[in-house]
Amino acid sequence: MTAFTVNQKKYELDVDPATPLLWVLREKLQLTGTKFGCGMALCGACTVHLDGEAVRSCVTPLSRAAGKEVVTIEGLSPEFFRPLQQAWIAEDVPQCGYCQSGQIMAAAILLRENSNPSDADIDDCMTGNICRCGTYQRIRRAIHLAAKMKAQGGAK
Repeated sequence: MTAFTVNQKKYELDVDPATPLLWVLREKLQLTGTKFGCGMALCGACTVHLDGEAVRSCVTPLSRAAGKEVVTIEGLSPEFFRPLQQAWIAEDVPQCGYCQSGQIMAAAILLRENSNPSDADIDDCMTGNICRCGTYQRIRRAIHLAAKMKAQGGAK
């Protein structure tokens, strides 16, 4: 049995501890916002937060989550999600949308650690989060906008 918390809800699951966290989230807990992209931690579509750190859930074994807090896109705090969501919409970021939950989860960590990121800070943080539609310039603009919204007291 592996005990851990996901989006502030405690779980105890009888699942092979070597199972990738991604599949536990999607198949056992029905939290399908976290996407499968490459299965090799190269694309970022599966990014979640594990005790406040961005991790690629496709290569993170369930055993690593034991006793820890996992946050998925469904549980991202409004403090970060709302400004990011509104900025993503304002900048028309999504095209196919497949990578967006991973992009937003990575951006939330950036904004938590750096309230006024430069282009270089954004590029450094977002490297490894692949957007097949190529919306990188829009993603950068959206992160700047979300930082501004957050500094002004959040989004409405």
